[in-house]
Amino acid sequence: MAETLDTLQAALATALGDKVRKSVVDRGQLTIEVAPADLLAACSTLHDDASLAFTTLLDVIGVDFRGYAATWKGPRYAVVYNLISIKHNARVRVRVFCENDEFPAVETVTNIWTSANWYEREAFDLYGIVFKGHPDLRRILTDYGFVGHPFRKDFPVSGYVEMRYDPEQKRVIYQTVTIEPREIVPRVIRETGYAESGKK
Repeated sequence: MAETLDTLQAALATALGDKVRKSVVDRGQLTIEVAPADLLAACSTLHDDASLAFTTLLDVIGVDFRGYAATWKGPRYAVVYNLISIKHNARVRVRVFCENDEFPAVETVTNIWTSANWYEREAFDLYGIVFKGHPDLRRILTDYGFVGHPFRKDFPVSGYVEMRYDPEQKRVIYQTVTIEPREIVPRVIRETGYAESGKK
Protein backbone atom coordinates (compact mmCIF):
# COMPACT_ATOMS: atom_id res chain seq x y z
CA MET A 1 0.00 0.00 0.00
CA ALA A 2 2.78 2.43 0.93
CA GLU A 3 4.56 1.72 -2.37
CA THR A 4 1.35 2.41 -4.32
CA LEU A 5 0.85 5.73 -2.51
CA ASP A 6 4.51 6.67 -3.10
CA THR A 7 4.10 5.90 -6.81
CA LEU A 8 0.89 7.96 -6.96
CA GLN A 9 2.51 10.84 -5.10
CA ALA A 10 5.43 10.83 -7.56
CA ALA A 11 3.06 10.70 -10.56
CA LEU A 12 1.06 13.65 -9.21
CA ALA A 13 4.24 15.65 -8.53
CA THR A 14 5.40 15.02 -12.12
CA ALA A 15 2.04 15.86 -13.73
CA LEU A 16 1.05 18.83 -11.57
CA GLY A 17 4.46 20.27 -10.64
CA ASP A 18 4.26 23.43 -8.56
CA LYS A 19 0.45 23.42 -8.61
CA VAL A 20 0.66 21.07 -5.59
CA ARG A 21 1.04 23.28 -2.52
CA LYS A 22 1.03 20.41 -0.08
CA SER A 23 0.86 16.61 -0.24
CA VAL A 24 -0.04 14.45 2.78
CA VAL A 25 -0.70 10.74 3.29
CA ASP A 26 -3.09 10.11 6.17
CA ARG A 27 -5.03 6.94 7.02
CA GLY A 28 -3.94 5.30 3.81
CA GLN A 29 -5.13 8.06 1.48
CA LEU A 30 -3.29 10.82 -0.32
CA THR A 31 -4.49 14.42 -0.05
CA ILE A 32 -3.08 17.20 -2.19
CA GLU A 33 -3.74 20.89 -1.71
CA VAL A 34 -3.90 23.35 -4.61
CA ALA A 35 -4.36 27.11 -4.81
CA PRO A 36 -7.75 28.45 -5.98
CA ALA A 37 -6.09 29.92 -9.08
CA ASP A 38 -4.71 26.48 -10.02
CA LEU A 39 -7.85 24.45 -9.28
CA LEU A 40 -9.22 24.11 -12.82
CA ALA A 41 -5.83 23.42 -14.40
CA ALA A 42 -5.00 20.82 -11.74
CA CYS A 43 -8.39 19.12 -12.05
CA SER A 44 -8.14 19.03 -15.85
CA THR A 45 -4.74 17.36 -15.58
CA LEU A 46 -6.01 14.86 -13.02
CA HIS A 47 -8.88 13.97 -15.35
CA ASP A 48 -7.12 14.01 -18.74
CA ASP A 49 -3.56 12.82 -18.06
CA ALA A 50 -3.41 9.10 -19.01
CA SER A 51 -0.93 8.37 -16.21
CA LEU A 52 -3.52 9.59 -13.68
CA ALA A 53 -6.99 9.20 -15.28
CA PHE A 54 -9.08 10.38 -12.33
CA THR A 55 -12.24 10.24 -14.42
CA THR A 56 -14.68 9.71 -11.54
CA LEU A 57 -15.63 12.37 -9.01
CA LEU A 58 -17.05 10.60 -5.95
CA ASP A 59 -17.95 13.63 -3.84
CA VAL A 60 -17.47 17.34 -3.23
CA ILE A 61 -17.33 18.31 0.44
CA GLY A 62 -17.53 21.72 2.08
CA VAL A 63 -15.50 22.24 5.26
CA ASP A 64 -15.77 24.97 7.90
CA PHE A 65 -12.51 25.27 9.87
CA ARG A 66 -13.90 27.76 12.40
CA GLY A 67 -12.72 26.68 15.85
CA TYR A 68 -10.76 23.77 14.33
CA ALA A 69 -7.74 24.26 16.59
CA ALA A 70 -6.43 27.02 18.82
CA THR A 71 -3.40 27.33 16.53
CA TRP A 72 -5.38 27.40 13.25
CA LYS A 73 -4.53 30.56 11.29
CA GLY A 74 -5.65 29.55 7.79
CA PRO A 75 -8.79 30.39 5.81
CA ARG A 76 -12.12 29.34 7.26
CA TYR A 77 -13.67 27.48 4.30
CA ALA A 78 -12.32 24.71 2.09
CA VAL A 79 -13.67 22.44 -0.62
CA VAL A 80 -12.53 18.82 -0.85
CA TYR A 81 -12.87 16.68 -3.99
CA ASN A 82 -12.72 12.88 -3.68
CA LEU A 83 -11.51 11.37 -6.95
CA ILE A 84 -11.04 7.81 -8.16
CA SER A 85 -9.09 6.40 -11.07
CA ILE A 86 -10.73 3.15 -12.11
CA LYS A 87 -7.98 2.58 -14.69
CA HIS A 88 -5.18 2.71 -12.07
CA ASN A 89 -7.25 1.62 -9.04
CA ALA A 90 -6.24 4.76 -7.14
CA ARG A 91 -7.87 7.44 -5.02
CA VAL A 92 -6.84 11.00 -4.28
CA ARG A 93 -8.33 13.82 -2.26
CA VAL A 94 -7.91 17.38 -3.61
CA ARG A 95 -8.37 20.29 -1.19
CA VAL A 96 -8.65 23.97 -2.05
CA PHE A 97 -9.18 26.80 0.43
CA CYS A 98 -11.50 29.72 -0.30
CA GLU A 99 -9.54 32.97 -0.20
CA ASN A 100 -12.29 35.17 1.25
CA ASP A 101 -14.02 34.14 4.51
CA GLU A 102 -16.79 36.71 3.99
CA PHE A 103 -17.61 35.45 0.49
CA PRO A 104 -16.20 31.92 0.11
CA ALA A 105 -15.91 31.00 -3.56
CA VAL A 106 -14.04 28.71 -5.95
CA GLU A 107 -14.46 27.84 -9.62
CA THR A 108 -16.95 25.12 -10.59
CA VAL A 109 -15.56 21.82 -11.90
CA THR A 110 -18.81 20.83 -13.65
CA ASN A 111 -17.11 21.16 -17.06
CA ILE A 112 -14.61 18.48 -15.98
CA TRP A 113 -16.91 16.14 -14.00
CA THR A 114 -20.62 16.58 -14.66
CA SER A 115 -21.41 14.78 -11.38
CA ALA A 116 -20.11 17.88 -9.57
CA ASN A 117 -23.37 19.69 -10.37
CA TRP A 118 -25.44 18.44 -7.44
CA TYR A 119 -22.45 18.07 -5.09
CA GLU A 120 -21.57 21.74 -5.55
CA ARG A 121 -25.18 22.76 -5.03
CA GLU A 122 -25.15 20.82 -1.75
CA ALA A 123 -21.95 22.56 -0.57
CA PHE A 124 -23.48 25.92 -1.55
CA ASP A 125 -26.71 25.16 0.29
CA LEU A 126 -25.13 23.89 3.51
CA TYR A 127 -21.96 26.04 3.72
CA GLY A 128 -22.67 29.04 1.50
CA ILE A 129 -19.64 28.31 -0.72
CA VAL A 130 -20.19 29.85 -4.16
CA PHE A 131 -19.03 27.88 -7.21
CA LYS A 132 -18.29 30.46 -9.88
CA GLY A 133 -19.54 29.45 -13.32
CA HIS A 134 -21.92 26.77 -12.03
CA PRO A 135 -24.81 26.35 -14.50
CA ASP A 136 -27.59 26.26 -11.87
CA LEU A 137 -26.35 27.17 -8.40
CA ARG A 138 -29.38 27.10 -6.10
CA ARG A 139 -30.41 25.31 -2.92
CA ILE A 140 -30.91 21.56 -3.16
CA LEU A 141 -31.60 20.26 0.38
CA THR A 142 -33.18 23.15 2.29
CA ASP A 143 -36.33 25.00 1.34
CA TYR A 144 -36.26 27.95 -1.07
CA GLY A 145 -37.12 30.38 1.72
CA PHE A 146 -34.48 29.02 4.08
CA VAL A 147 -32.25 31.66 5.68
CA GLY A 148 -28.56 30.93 6.25
CA HIS A 149 -26.38 27.85 5.75
CA PRO A 150 -26.97 25.13 8.38
CA PHE A 151 -23.54 23.41 8.34
CA ARG A 152 -21.65 26.58 9.20
CA LYS A 153 -20.35 26.35 12.74
CA ASP A 154 -21.88 29.69 13.72
CA PHE A 155 -25.38 28.69 12.54
CA PRO A 156 -27.76 28.49 15.54
CA VAL A 157 -28.99 25.02 16.39
CA SER A 158 -32.63 26.13 16.21
CA GLY A 159 -32.18 28.09 12.98
CA TYR A 160 -33.54 31.54 12.17
CA VAL A 161 -37.02 30.92 10.78
CA GLU A 162 -39.66 28.22 10.99
CA MET A 163 -42.32 27.16 8.53
CA ARG A 164 -45.89 26.31 9.50
CA TYR A 165 -49.35 26.16 8.00
CA ASP A 166 -51.57 29.07 8.99
CA PRO A 167 -55.25 28.00 8.98
CA GLU A 168 -56.46 31.61 8.86
CA GLN A 169 -54.41 32.52 5.79
CA LYS A 170 -54.80 28.98 4.40
CA ARG A 171 -51.18 28.81 3.30
CA VAL A 172 -47.69 27.98 4.51
CA ILE A 173 -45.96 30.92 6.22
CA TYR A 174 -42.47 31.64 7.51
CA GLN A 175 -41.87 33.31 10.84
CA THR A 176 -39.06 33.89 13.32
CA VAL A 177 -38.23 30.80 15.37
CA THR A 178 -40.33 30.64 18.54
CA ILE A 179 -38.71 27.72 20.35
CA GLU A 180 -38.85 28.24 24.10
CA PRO A 181 -35.69 27.35 26.05
CA ARG A 182 -36.18 24.14 28.00
CA GLU A 183 -34.39 22.10 30.59
CA ILE A 184 -32.63 19.18 28.93
CA VAL A 185 -31.07 17.64 32.05
CA PRO A 186 -33.15 14.61 33.12
CA ARG A 187 -34.66 14.79 36.58
CA VAL A 188 -33.87 12.05 39.05
CA ILE A 189 -36.77 10.97 41.24
CA ARG A 190 -35.71 9.22 44.42
CA GLU A 191 -38.14 7.14 46.42
CA THR A 192 -38.00 7.75 50.14
CA GLY A 193 -36.86 4.75 52.11
CA TYR A 194 -35.69 2.97 48.93
CA ALA A 195 -32.58 1.56 50.68
CA GLU A 196 -34.62 0.27 53.62
CA SER A 197 -37.34 -1.29 51.46
CA GLY A 198 -34.98 -4.00 50.27
CA LYS A 199 -34.22 -5.15 53.81
CA LYS A 200 -36.26 -7.79 55.53
